Amino acid sequence: MFDELWNIYRYRLLLAVSDHTPRTEDEFTPESLASDEPDDDDLDGVKTELQNTHLPKLAEHGYIEWDAETQTIWRGPNFEEIAPLLRPVDDHRDELPKGWL
Repeated sequence: MFDELWNIYRYRLLLAVSDHTPRTEDEFTPESLASDEPDDDDLDGVKTELQNTHLPKLAEHGYIEWDAETQTIWRGPNFEEIAPLLRPVDDHRDELPKGWL
Protein backbone atom coordinates (compact mmCIF):
# COMPACT_ATOMS: atom_id res chain seq x y z
CA MET A 1 0.00 0.00 0.00
CA PHE A 2 2.79 2.42 0.84
CA ASP A 3 4.42 1.65 -2.49
CA GLU A 4 1.38 3.22 -4.16
CA LEU A 5 1.57 6.30 -1.94
CA TRP A 6 5.32 6.68 -2.25
CA ASN A 7 5.16 7.37 -5.98
CA ILE A 8 3.99 10.94 -6.63
CA TYR A 9 2.12 10.02 -9.82
CA ARG A 10 0.20 7.15 -8.27
CA TYR A 11 -0.50 9.18 -5.14
CA ARG A 12 -1.91 12.11 -7.12
CA LEU A 13 -3.98 9.76 -9.28
CA LEU A 14 -5.48 8.15 -6.17
CA LEU A 15 -6.13 11.53 -4.59
CA ALA A 16 -7.94 12.74 -7.72
CA VAL A 17 -10.02 9.57 -7.90
CA SER A 18 -10.94 10.02 -4.25
CA ASP A 19 -12.52 13.39 -5.13
CA HIS A 20 -14.81 12.01 -7.82
CA THR A 21 -15.06 9.30 -10.44
CA PRO A 22 -15.09 8.44 -13.23
CA ARG A 23 -12.09 10.38 -14.48
CA THR A 24 -10.42 10.32 -17.87
CA GLU A 25 -6.72 10.05 -18.58
CA ASP A 26 -6.88 13.45 -20.32
CA GLU A 27 -7.52 15.07 -16.94
CA PHE A 28 -4.07 14.01 -15.78
CA THR A 29 -1.58 16.21 -17.54
CA PRO A 30 2.14 15.73 -16.96
CA GLU A 31 2.23 19.07 -15.13
CA SER A 32 -0.60 18.08 -12.78
CA LEU A 33 1.11 14.83 -11.84
CA ALA A 34 4.68 16.09 -11.64
CA SER A 35 6.43 16.65 -8.35
CA ASP A 36 7.05 20.10 -6.96
CA GLU A 37 10.72 19.73 -7.82
CA PRO A 38 10.91 20.86 -11.48
CA ASP A 39 14.11 18.97 -12.30
CA ASP A 40 12.75 15.68 -10.97
CA ASP A 41 10.34 14.98 -13.80
CA ASP A 42 10.64 14.12 -17.46
CA LEU A 43 7.28 15.60 -18.42
CA ASP A 44 7.38 14.03 -21.88
CA GLY A 45 7.65 10.58 -20.35
CA VAL A 46 4.90 11.00 -17.75
CA LYS A 47 2.05 10.08 -20.10
CA THR A 48 3.87 6.92 -21.17
CA GLU A 49 4.63 6.01 -17.54
CA LEU A 50 1.00 6.63 -16.66
CA GLN A 51 -0.27 4.16 -19.26
CA ASN A 52 2.51 1.57 -19.01
CA THR A 53 3.27 1.56 -15.28
CA HIS A 54 1.12 3.56 -12.90
CA LEU A 55 -2.43 2.86 -14.08
CA PRO A 56 -1.79 -0.88 -14.57
CA LYS A 57 -0.17 -1.16 -11.13
CA LEU A 58 -3.05 0.61 -9.36
CA ALA A 59 -5.56 -1.51 -11.29
CA GLU A 60 -3.68 -4.72 -10.45
CA HIS A 61 -4.05 -3.94 -6.74
CA GLY A 62 -7.73 -3.09 -7.20
CA TYR A 63 -7.33 0.53 -6.06
CA ILE A 64 -8.68 1.73 -9.39
CA GLU A 65 -10.45 0.26 -12.36
CA TRP A 66 -9.08 1.41 -15.67
CA ASP A 67 -10.42 0.93 -19.14
CA ALA A 68 -7.45 1.54 -21.44
CA GLU A 69 -9.69 1.61 -24.49
CA THR A 70 -11.94 4.43 -23.26
CA GLN A 71 -9.18 5.88 -21.04
CA THR A 72 -11.59 5.94 -18.11
CA ILE A 73 -10.50 5.61 -14.47
CA TRP A 74 -12.73 5.05 -11.44
CA ARG A 75 -12.41 3.75 -7.88
CA GLY A 76 -11.66 0.04 -7.73
CA PRO A 77 -13.00 -2.63 -5.38
CA ASN A 78 -10.02 -2.19 -2.99
CA PHE A 79 -10.03 1.61 -3.02
CA GLU A 80 -11.42 1.83 0.51
CA GLU A 81 -8.28 0.08 1.81
CA ILE A 82 -6.07 2.98 0.76
CA ALA A 83 -8.55 5.88 0.98
CA PRO A 84 -8.03 6.61 4.70
CA LEU A 85 -4.35 7.35 4.04
CA LEU A 86 -4.83 9.82 1.19
CA ARG A 87 -6.19 12.90 2.99
CA PRO A 88 -3.94 12.77 6.07
CA VAL A 89 -0.87 12.57 3.84
CA ASP A 90 -2.14 15.50 1.77
CA ASP A 91 -3.11 17.50 4.87
CA HIS A 92 0.40 17.10 6.33
CA ARG A 93 2.52 17.18 3.20
CA ASP A 94 4.42 20.26 4.42
CA GLU A 95 5.60 18.18 7.41
CA LEU A 96 6.91 15.32 5.25
CA PRO A 97 10.59 15.07 4.31
CA LYS A 98 11.58 17.05 1.22
CA GLY A 99 11.04 15.04 -1.94
CA TRP A 100 8.61 12.61 -0.36
CA LEU A 101 5.59 14.13 -2.14
